[in-house]
Amino acid sequence: MNETAIAGIRRGSRFSPNHIGNDAAIFQATVCELRKLGRTVNEYSEADLIEGKEIEEQYIFNMVRDRRSVRRLQQYENSGRRLLNSAYGIENCTREKMTRLLLEHHIPHPRSIIVPTDADPEAALREHQLHNCWIKRGDFHAIHREDVTYVRNRNEAQSILEEYALRGIRHAVINEHLAGDLVKFYGVAHTDFFFRFYPTAETHSKFGLEEINGTAKGIAFDEAHLKRICNEAARVLGIEIYGGDCIVSADDGQIRIIDFNDWPSFAPCRSQAAAHIAGRINALATEASRYARV
Repeated sequence: MNETAIAGIRRGSRFSPNHIGNDAAIFQATVCELRKLGRTVNEYSEADLIEGKEIEEQYIFNMVRDRRSVRRLQQYENSGRRLLNSAYGIENCTREKMTRLLLEHHIPHPRSIIVPTDADPEAALREHQLHNCWIKRGDFHAIHREDVTYVRNRNEAQSILEEYALRGIRHAVINEHLAGDLVKFYGVAHTDFFFRFYPTAETHSKFGLEEINGTAKGIAFDEAHLKRICNEAARVLGIEIYGGDCIVSADDGQIRIIDFNDWPSFAPCRSQAAAHIAGRINALATEASRYARV
């Protein structure tokens, strides 16, 4: 096993919908920053993991999403390898697990329910007073536009759930729709880096869903509080390199996280983020090397 080099594993293009270039760019920028720090970085693709190629390095940073890749990395993690992000944290960011963990740990989040896709949702929607709401596939991240869908009534909800069932998706998460400003954020835990912006102002979008909330009005909110919430969510989910979305309420400036992802594209702040990500990877590898020599 190589005790000094660091392995970097790129995300498979299937898991970068409308962001293939951006995801590749943050990965490569991180590699460049690590090499500036004097680190040897060996690059791998997610396909290498799936095809059974052995990763020999002790320290691994990765952007993987395929279930087979995640399972393989969990085996490495169980054997004592150091990973960033943790493969268990990546799995926790799939929609159903993420929703359960955020709600269980009282992270500010929309009212949400988890339903089987082969059942009529009317009773559950009525019980939880969900009208305009978002239906999201429960088993994974959004790959197709329909994996996150805004609905206005029970009939639309039923149609989306039926479509999920036909695709083999067994459960869906239903979130209440929150009115207010949509704010996107990026962070690297245990560093000073935190970046937030209004995606409508930057025309930054994956599937164009930002138009539902409309152009941000600049509702005042506590940015330090947002950073604390996000770092706590990252801790609960078990990841360090993260991004996501929140809604700032027009009524009282309340912040609620509506999505949280492991290692997003960092497109609007790539160069700053890459330096902090590389610094965190380098610090962890250095710490682990010192501990191993004790």
